[in-house]
Amino acid sequence: MPENATEVTAAGIARLAGVGRAAVSNWRRRHADFPQPVGGTAASPSFALADVEQWLRDQGKLAEVPLRERVWQEVAGHPAGAAQALVHTGCALLLVRDRPTAWLELTAASDERMADALPYAVDHVLTARLGPDTPSGTPGPGRPTPPGTARTPRTADSAAPGSTAPGSTTFGSTTPGSTAPGSTAFDSTTPGSTASGSTAPGPAVVHPANAPVTPGVHGARAVRTPTAQELLPSVPLLRAAAQLAAGIGAGQTFEFLLGRHLDANPRQFTLTPPHLAELMADLAEPPKGVGRPAPDRPLRSVLDPAAGTGALLRAVAGPAALYAQEADAGLAALTALRLALGADGTHSSPPSPGADGTRSSPPSLAVRTGDTLRADAFARLATDTVLCHPPFNDRNWGHDELAYDPRWEYGFPARVESELAWVQHALARLRDGGTAVLLMPPAAASRRSGRRIRADLLRRGALRAVIALPAGAAPPYGIPLHLWVLRRPTPGVRPGPDLLLADTAGLAATAGEAGGKAAGGKAAGGGRDRLDWPVVRDAVLDAWRDRADLPGVSRVVPVVELLDDDVDLAPARYLPRPTPGGDTCGLGEVRERLAETLRLTTRLTPPPATPAVPAHRPRTTVGELARGGALSLHTGNAAPGGQGPVLTEHDVLTGADPAGTPFTGRPAGTPCTDPAGTPLTDAAGTPLTGPEAPGAAPDDPVVLEPGDVVVPVLGGGTVVRVVGAREAGAALGRNLQLLRPDPAALDPWFLAGFLRGTANNRQASSYASTAARLDARRLHLPRMPLAEQRRYGERFRELAAFEEALRTAERLGGALVQGMYDGLTDGTVTPA
Repeated sequence: MPENATEVTAAGIARLAGVGRAAVSNWRRRHADFPQPVGGTAASPSFALADVEQWLRDQGKLAEVPLRERVWQEVAGHPAGAAQALVHTGCALLLVRDRPTAWLELTAASDERMADALPYAVDHVLTARLGPDTPSGTPGPGRPTPPGTARTPRTADSAAPGSTAPGSTTFGSTTPGSTAPGSTAFDSTTPGSTASGSTAPGPAVVHPANAPVTPGVHGARAVRTPTAQELLPSVPLLRAAAQLAAGIGAGQTFEFLLGRHLDANPRQFTLTPPHLAELMADLAEPPKGVGRPAPDRPLRSVLDPAAGTGALLRAVAGPAALYAQEADAGLAALTALRLALGADGTHSSPPSPGADGTRSSPPSLAVRTGDTLRADAFARLATDTVLCHPPFNDRNWGHDELAYDPRWEYGFPARVESELAWVQHALARLRDGGTAVLLMPPAAASRRSGRRIRADLLRRGALRAVIALPAGAAPPYGIPLHLWVLRRPTPGVRPGPDLLLADTAGLAATAGEAGGKAAGGKAAGGGRDRLDWPVVRDAVLDAWRDRADLPGVSRVVPVVELLDDDVDLAPARYLPRPTPGGDTCGLGEVRERLAETLRLTTRLTPPPATPAVPAHRPRTTVGELARGGALSLHTGNAAPGGQGPVLTEHDVLTGADPAGTPFTGRPAGTPCTDPAGTPLTDAAGTPLTGPEAPGAAPDDPVVLEPGDVVVPVLGGGTVVRVVGAREAGAALGRNLQLLRPDPAALDPWFLAGFLRGTANNRQASSYASTAARLDARRLHLPRMPLAEQRRYGERFRELAAFEEALRTAERLGGALVQGMYDGLTDGTVTPA
C-alpha cells in the first residue's frame, strides 16, 4: 500500500456499501480475499480505501462510490487526522472559490509540484481573507516566504527559489504585513484590510471605536499556512474536494465535511443549533435604519468571544464585520475557514472576479485563538453586537488571576459564577447602546452568589430581557436554558425602569400535551422531538419587539419588584402557566369539546368481538416482500429543527402531527442526481428516486408519501402509523423505519394492522440490551388476496380512528380537570 494512503474503518465500509456494520463483519469472516487491515487496533481495524473499493466492485456490492462519500472517507482516513485534513481542505476550497484560475494552473502539475506551490497560493488567499499569519508581519515558523514582490502567479521551480521552470506554479508575495506598491498594508487585528490586487469593499469596514490591539498580542490569524510537506498527503483529497465543489459549491462542500466531522465526534463539541443561533441573531438585530451600512457609516460589527464552530456568526444577516475568538486552536482554524467560505452570499454579495481570477475581499472577518477571559484578543474593541454561547459551570475561568480586571463594572463574579463573568465581558466589548445576547443556564438567574451582580445589572438598565426556552432548544437538551438580552448603558440616558420576562416552556408543553402520551401512559420522545420551534421563535420575537404583557408568555416587570433579597430573575416565578382552556369561558369550551369527543368515541366503539378458531394462514416476512418488490424499506435520518417538518419518534408514539415549515427539498419521486447533476439509474436504466440510490447524497431525508407505514425502531411497543394527508411531505425522523408498499400488491392499513400484533412484534425484536430493538424485516404477514387485505384494512382503519378519539378525550379530560383545580384555588371558579 502506498505510504499515507487513505484508510477506512468498518463503519466507513458499511456507509460506502449501504449496509450495516454486521454485514461487514460477515464479509470479513466469509470471504478469504477480503482486504486485510493496514492499521487501527484489533478492536477497530482500518483498511486501505482503494483496496476496499476494488473488492466491493469485484463482488458486485458497489457500483460507484458517491463523490461526497469518497471525499469524506479521505478526510476521515487522513494520516494527520480528520481535523487537519479539514483545515487543508478548507484552505484549498478558499483558493478554488477566490482564485479559480490559479487553482486550475496548480492542478495541471504533478502532486509533488502542486504541494510545493500550494503554500504560496494558500497564504495569499488566507491573508486576503483573514489577515497576516503573524502580527508583526514577519514570516512565522513554517510559513512560506516566496521570492518576488508582486502578488501574481508566475512560473517558477519550487525546488529552487528564484529560478523558473515550466510546469509548476508558485506565488510571489510581498511579505505579509508589508506594503507593496499599489497595495494596502494589513493590520493584524483589523479585518477588512485588503491584499494587493484586491479592492476594499466600499466604505470603511472597521467600526470607529475598533482601535487596533497592542502589536504582537493575539494578532496572528487562526489558520496557519500549511507547508508543502504537510500538504503532500492531502493533494488527492484536495483534488477530489475541488471536484465536489464544482457541483455543489465550495461553501457547501466544507459545510458537508465539517458537519460529518462534528457528527462523528459529538462529545468533543458543544454545538449551538442553527435555529437557536438565528433567534439570537434576530434578537440582537438593530431596528430598521439603525446600524446599517451607509456612505457615512461603517459596517455593523459583531463579536462572538466563545465562537465554537461559528454558528452564531453564520446566523448574522446582512453585511457585518465579524470578530471571533476561540480557545481551541484547531476549532478556531475550522471556524475561520467556515466563516470565510460562507462569507459570500451570507454577509455580502458574491465577490466579483478580477482579470486574473482574483475575487475582491468580502466584509471584514477576524478570528483569533486564545482564552477570552484571561487573554482577550480584542481588548480595545467596541462592537455593535455581541452574540455568545459561553461554557457553563466553568470553575477554572480565571477567578484568582482576574480579581482587579476593569471589566467587572457590575461586581466581581464568584468562582461559581463564570456565566456572569461572560455577561460582563460582553458588556465591556459593546459600544454605548450596543446589544448582547447570551445563552445562559437557568441557575444563573437564581443563584444567591450572583444576586449582587444581577441587582446592579437591573439598576443600571443593562439587563433588558430574560427569556426561558423550552427544554430541547440546545444542549444540554434536558435543561430549559435562558436567553439574556443586554444593552450597554449610554451615559446621560436614564436606564430602563423594567425587565422583560418571557417563558416559552408552556408552548412546548402544549405541543406535547396535544400529542398525549404513549401506550401505557408513559411520555415518549425527548425534548428535541416535542419542540415546535417556529411557534417558540415567533413567541420570543413578538414578546421582545412588542415588549408587552402576553398571558402565559411574557410580562414586563418593574425593576423595583425584582430587587428583593434573592433578585431571582427566573421567568417562571413571575409567569405562572396559563390555566388549561384559559378563563372560565375557555373551560366551558373544553367541556363541550370533551362531550363531543366522548360521543364520537361511543359511536366508534368496536362491536362485540366474534369468537373464531385461530386461522392457520400461509405467512411471509417483510424482508421477503422487500426482496420481491412488493414494498421498499427506508430508515429515517432527519432531525427536528432543520429544513421542513419532521415526523419524529415521539410523534408516532403519541399521534402528534409533524411540526415545521413546509419542506423545500427534493420532492418525492424526483430522480436522484450525483453532485454534478447527472440522474442516477439502476442496471435497467430506471431512474432512482430514493436516498438509497447508489451515488445519491446519503444525508437526503426520506420524504413521506400517503400510504407509507412508519414503525419505531426502539421501545418494544406495538405502535404503527399510516401516513395520510397530515403527514405527507414531512421528513422521516431518526429511530424510525418506513415501509412503502406497492398499492397493487399490499394494502397499507392491512400491512399496518398485522404489524401491530403483540406476538409479531416480540418475535421480530431483539432484547440484547435494556431497550428492545425492532427489525422490521422479521415481521410476519399472512398471504392474502388484495380484496381480502382491504377487508381487514378497513377494520384496522376503524380501530385507528377509535384510538385517536380516545387519545383526544384523555387530553381534553386532563385539561378540564386541571383547569377546574386551578380555577377553584385562585378564586376564578366558585364551588357552587
